[in-house]
Amino acid sequence: MITYPVEEAIRAQRALREAAGLAPEQFPLPAFIGMISDEIEVLRNRGLSGQQIASLIEANSSIRITPFEIAENYASPDLRHQHS
Repeated sequence: MITYPVEEAIRAQRALREAAGLAPEQFPLPAFIGMISDEIEVLRNRGLSGQQIASLIEANSSIRITPFEIAENYASPDLRHQHS
């Protein structure tokens, strides 16, 4: 199976949305946290706290998030892989 880095997928989607006259896609907080729940799980297993994860997100994006929001919207492995 061919795979592509997320940056390439985003670049392609951005070009398609611009060509279609659509605004950049927006994700509600629960959807965003659901998308990054694999990474949250790994970081938690490595001992990072919710605050450290929130700080990492904030340091590398314009997203402002709290540890509570991460915990409240985290998608468990069962929820993440139910469509696999």
